[in-house]
This record gives sequence, structure tokens and C-alpha cells, in this order.
Amino acid sequence: MLNQKIIKICEQKFIFLNYSQNTSKIYLHYIGEFIKFYENRQIIHLSSNDFQKYIDNYKFTSISQQNQIISSLKFLHEDVLNKKYLKVSFKRPRKEKHLPQIIDKEFLLDKISKIDNLKHKAIISLAYSVGLRVSEVINLKISDIDSKRMIINIRQAKGNKDRIVPLSNNILNLLREYFKIYKPKEFLFNGQFSLQYSATSCNQIVKNYLGNDYHFHLLRHSCFTSLLECGTDLRIIQKLAGHSSSKTTEIYTHVSNNLLQKINLPI
Repeated sequence: MLNQKIIKICEQKFIFLNYSQNTSKIYLHYIGEFIKFYENRQIIHLSSNDFQKYIDNYKFTSISQQNQIISSLKFLHEDVLNKKYLKVSFKRPRKEKHLPQIIDKEFLLDKISKIDNLKHKAIISLAYSVGLRVSEVINLKISDIDSKRMIINIRQAKGNKDRIVPLSNNILNLLREYFKIYKPKEFLFNGQFSLQYSATSCNQIVKNYLGNDYHFHLLRHSCFTSLLECGTDLRIIQKLAGHSSSKTTEIYTHVSNNLLQKINLPI
């Protein structure tokens, strides 16, 4: 019973600290695994050495998973159990650096033009238009589309930050067509049996229309690369993307074929 109470405390802490739903879900999953591993003992009686042994013996499948587990247990250790003495190494490994994959612009536009389902077409087109994350698309509300000012309000995105992005006439007209047929309520994109479309469904429609090798986040990478190739200032792309650091945005300069082709090689 006490271990279940710990889970409840975690959930309350997530709300109080304004953690995103996705982060809360990931942390709860790995904290739940940890509690189950020590199910015959009360978590409050575990020592820092127990935490360290668990981390040292965990068979991580990737650096990303390792970071998630360490962050989850650090949260449990310090924020929930208030064990402030640092006898556990919560040092995270460095993330592997990969260049973002992108989808060819002509291929993408051709595929979008052939989508008959208006909802699916609107979701993919909107995401590609301004490089929205899947969480930003499914959390959009009807009231976030400001057709008078021709902007879209992105609220409480990654890092709990608000931002605005431009709304093109093409996207506005497509959304109006979609709205007439589907008549969504509250959220811009409703699910079949719920008020809100799911991230899983968004990823699935990308695979259905573009191919199994693609996923939703590639629309974001492809948007910013395309904007860069069209001559858009990197600072504007940074603002559009909601990146805190320009270094995050600069990665798109390394994946642009058009920019590479403009380089005058010495021989």
C-alpha cells in the first residue's frame, strides 16, 4: 500500500511541477519498474546503494532509455523521497548525435496532393507547413487558429513555452474545408471516439501515405530544411521551431543538399 502511495505522490508532483503528460508517463513507467523490482521492500526504506545497484545492473537498450531511467530515478530519489545526500551517481551519458533525416520536398508535396481524407491531409499539411511536433498538433484547439491575424497559437509546447507561428492561406482554406465536414469540438482534431486525436494515429497516417520508413517528426525536420533552402533567416527558423538555442537550429545547415551544392570546392 505504501508503494502505491509513492506512485500517487509522484503523480501529484508531476502536476505541481508542470511536467508534460509525455514526461510524466515515461517517469511513471520506469519508477513503476523500479518499485516492482523491490516489491518485497518498502521504497522509503531503500538505501542509496539500492538505487545505485539497480542502475548499474540495468540492461539499457539505448542511451536515450538510459537517460530516461536515470532521470526517473533521480526524480524519485530527490523530489519524492527527499534523499538529498548524493551517494548515487545520476550522471547521464552523452546523447549520440545524429543528423536529422528529412523527406524530399517534391516527394512530400506530391504525396500530400493525393490524400483524399481531409482530416489526414490537414494534419500532415499543417505539421509540414510550420514544423509542428506531434504533441503540438494534437493539443491544438479550435480557438488557437487566429484567421484574423493569420497566426496559430502554440500553447505550452516543449519546455512549457508558448509561441506563435504563421498561418498560410492554403492551410487556412484546407482547415476550413476540413471543419465543414468533420465539425470538431474543442480540439482542432478529434479522435474517432474522443475529443482529441492521438499521437499514435498521427504517426500511422504518415506511414500510410508516405511509407513505413517515415514518421511524424520528419515533417518538422523537412519543414525547417526546406525553409533554410528557400533563404529563410536561421533566426526566424529558430523562432518558428521554438528552439531556445540557435545551435539546435543550426543542425539543419548540415542536412541541406541545396546549401552543399552552392559550395565552391577547391578542386
